[in-house]
Amino acid sequence: MHKAYDYIVIGAGSAGCVLADRLSASGEYSVLLLEAGGKDRDIWIHVPLGYGRTFFNPTVNWMFETEPQPGLNGRRIAQPRGKGLGGSSSINGLLYVRGQREDYDGWRDLGNRGWGYDDVLPMFKRSEDQQRGANPWHGTGGPLPVTDLPEKHPISEAFIAAGVKAGLPHNPDFNGERQEGVGPFQATAKRGLRYSTAKAFLRRALKRPNLDLLMRAQVTRILFDGVRASGVAFVQDGKATEVSARREIILSAGAIQSPHILQLSGIGPGGLLSQYGIPVVKDLPGVGENLQDHVQARFIFETKKKITLNDDMANPLRQIRMGLNYMLTRKGPLGWWAGIAGAFIKTRPDLDRPDIQFHLYPFSTDRKDKPVLHPFSAFTLTVCQVRPYSRGYVRIKSSDPLVPPAISPNYLSDPRDAKVLAAGMQMAKKVAAAEPLASMIKSEKEPGPSVRSDEDLLSFLRAKAMSVYHPVGTCRMGHDENAVVDDELKVHGVFGLRVVDASIMPTLISGNTNAPSIMIGEKGAELVLRDASLRNSQAA
Repeated sequence: MHKAYDYIVIGAGSAGCVLADRLSASGEYSVLLLEAGGKDRDIWIHVPLGYGRTFFNPTVNWMFETEPQPGLNGRRIAQPRGKGLGGSSSINGLLYVRGQREDYDGWRDLGNRGWGYDDVLPMFKRSEDQQRGANPWHGTGGPLPVTDLPEKHPISEAFIAAGVKAGLPHNPDFNGERQEGVGPFQATAKRGLRYSTAKAFLRRALKRPNLDLLMRAQVTRILFDGVRASGVAFVQDGKATEVSARREIILSAGAIQSPHILQLSGIGPGGLLSQYGIPVVKDLPGVGENLQDHVQARFIFETKKKITLNDDMANPLRQIRMGLNYMLTRKGPLGWWAGIAGAFIKTRPDLDRPDIQFHLYPFSTDRKDKPVLHPFSAFTLTVCQVRPYSRGYVRIKSSDPLVPPAISPNYLSDPRDAKVLAAGMQMAKKVAAAEPLASMIKSEKEPGPSVRSDEDLLSFLRAKAMSVYHPVGTCRMGHDENAVVDDELKVHGVFGLRVVDASIMPTLISGNTNAPSIMIGEKGAELVLRDASLRNSQAA
């Protein structure tokens, strides 16, 4: 390992692997990628349905949890984050959802130049190898496969038909011209295997001599020479090490750990840092604030026929058949992702775009620390508000880098969120009551047929709701006094330091967050390389 590199990337996650690939591609720059976790060897990382195991495996997951949430009856809520190559793209539910045009145009309208939908669409297309082919919204030939589920499921087909019967437009592509409607999800998978960013981007990059990767390297702080980021301190195998950056340090540790590392390094709210004896390099009050996350209600419907994963796992012969089918054809339940169909809907007709997302799962579980499938045949329909108003924080609780920060999304702290979610839950009941789905349902197990009023639905939500695991916003992009990075993703008030991951989102996008995180990696790499080219031309 060299003691100095042109670029140091902290975190081999959804954006970090993209950065390592793009920054090393020309061979012109030396790049060091630091990852606190290990290799992505666990078999359940690569089997799509394995996310049910990786969500609760401390070997590949940081196993964070929130502070007690008053809006959810004081419960602590799990916050899984990927630990290892690929980061959360190695443990997530695989869904490829970009969000809405208006999400990105909203970022642009906040003063962030270059972040409107027309600006970021080429970044999405650059990464993509779309199974359906290229069109104005999709690209082919990129490193990231985006594919359809190779087979249809009767519950999925019935759900889509029922949604149309309930008044939703059919939409075969949530990432196309419009998002609204009901239809199938696509995912980052190929031939029945997960494609994390480690597999799609990093594997090819590691063949280059100008990229070094250090695993199990826990970053303790970013080093500064005055207000210029000059290097990184980390611990690997119990040994403290420092390495220097000649050009830039790029923090890509995610919405929980990026603000945590900044705070440990003296970048953050001055009062908070002083409380733990951390010398203040730059007083940035917004570091760790503006945390946003998706929360969901889960409806469980018992089915009349034994056509769910619950039934497959309850029967040894069906388990064997399921395993053989996957090994021989890469099809069947083991190849499913987290939501094989879904919908984006408006809770009011006067809205200009959807504010609720449904996910359909052909199984059901209590989803505790070690989730166990229910002993009856059932499927799950989740209800998620895509643009929550509630805001929370990530704050250090110690100067010790190994002590996790306080995480508090403050779910439902804004009363508008409860109102939207109640309307979404009413619509979920409406879809479930429509044919042909209604004829497949034996009973509504949760919240139950007697839970009908908005008040009762919200009581159920507060008692049972969980995160969809989409934290963003804690190093917000903008130009006001509470922003952390500018629209080139450079940290305000210091030099040689950028943040490139989901933490820079000013507002949470309307959907799942992995595809936007990969886009941010693409955009961040373009910004870094543009500056490098300008610097090289000036030197010449």
